[in-house]
Amino acid sequence: MAARAAAELRDGFHVHLGVGVPTLVADHIPPDMRVILQSDSSLQHLGGVVPGRASAYFNSADNFAMIRGGHIDLVVLGAMQVAANGDLANWMIPGKSAKGMGGAMDLVAGVRRVVVIMDHVEKSGAPKLVEACALPLTGQGVVDMVVTDLGVFRVDRGKRPPTLVELAPGVTVEEVRAKTGAAFEVALA
Repeated sequence: MAARAAAELRDGFHVHLGVGVPTLVADHIPPDMRVILQSDSSLQHLGGVVPGRASAYFNSADNFAMIRGGHIDLVVLGAMQVAANGDLANWMIPGKSAKGMGGAMDLVAGVRRVVVIMDHVEKSGAPKLVEACALPLTGQGVVDMVVTDLGVFRVDRGKRPPTLVELAPGVTVEEVRAKTGAAFEVALA
């Protein structure tokens, strides 16, 4: 999933990588591509996987100024749910108390493009790509692409349905339909 998300990066992009699997995107950046990575909670991992590349550290106010100022081209985040219209729920885990919502709401509001990496289903087998999010929203109509272990969906912000554009190796459209909680179109290359 991280390798597929990395294919969305372009030379010169400013990219924010969320916590967890999104940090693995850094492992898949071609050596000849110049990408500026931004992260807050996951700098330890980024420093270990991008040897020889320059690093800079700055305070949280500058970090949010970059985000809120629209200077980030792409953000790669995890999610608990994504709705067919691009709504994103990723700041609160069901059954856990939240200490705050973090910066994801600012990210999805201020970035040019949002790519979500997530397992297609929860551990219980319930779909994470759904018609409407049941969890508290991080942002409404903000997701542009969803990369799961089953395939890749293009999402037209605020419109329905998403479009399945790629399948993971060995996966069928029928399997994706059975594990998806929302209607979707198919336009495989």
